[in-house]
Amino acid sequence: MSPAKKRARTYDPARTRAAVLAQLGNVREAVAGLTPQQLALPTRLGKWTVRELVAHIGMAVTAIERALDLPEPPKQDATLLDWPFATSASATAIDDFTRRLAERHPGLDTYLADIARNLGEQLDAHPGTRLLATNAGALPLADYLVTRAVELVVHTDDLNAAVPGPDIPLDRQALAAATRLLADALAARAPGGATEVRIPPYAVVQCIEGPRHTRGTPPNVVETDPLTWIRLATGRLTWQEAMAEAKVSASGERADLGPLLPLMS
Repeated sequence: MSPAKKRARTYDPARTRAAVLAQLGNVREAVAGLTPQQLALPTRLGKWTVRELVAHIGMAVTAIERALDLPEPPKQDATLLDWPFATSASATAIDDFTRRLAERHPGLDTYLADIARNLGEQLDAHPGTRLLATNAGALPLADYLVTRAVELVVHTDDLNAAVPGPDIPLDRQALAAATRLLADALAARAPGGATEVRIPPYAVVQCIEGPRHTRGTPPNVVETDPLTWIRLATGRLTWQEAMAEAKVSASGERADLGPLLPLMS
């Protein structure tokens, strides 16, 4: 079963909107306090500095505005589960665009403030059913907003890894959406019922072909926390590293998720 044919779970549009705005606000508050030296620090994302990472976060959110400026597609031809698998194809273009943005916006606090204001206005002006042309295909605005929650959570974690000091908080609803979408993407990549993947308190999915359990404790179980799962799914952490650091518990002969990861990068 392809990701496009697997039914995606639904998300509450009002909660998703609130989560995206809240997480963007958390990033804005943190970025406002960064020094030039901190903005010049390296990140775990190749050659990007913190400044470029922040510019990319803004770019991820303004993708909504850019999509709204395009003609509305005639029909939906993708689902949320297509999006994680479509991100790597745009990596080079994203890198180039990010570097240009970082050069054009030396005042990152003002840049993010403008983005937050414009986003609120755009979401007020357009229904969640409005179709957008995205890198994964035509998706409703409400669904695409879920992908923006994923981007914000993933890159907030990247910022926390790069800048010493108190972590930027993660909005609970944004973290839940990111965890669930990436868990569902795993189930789409390896459909089946032999292995149960538990990411409390947000998600439980079954995946991998093999004998399906019907009651009691399944024979193959993987369990981890939401942030570890997100890092695994996006290539920030390898399966081997997570196992060595006891960040994942895995039991059963079909509990090795290493060959299936990462799901996106």
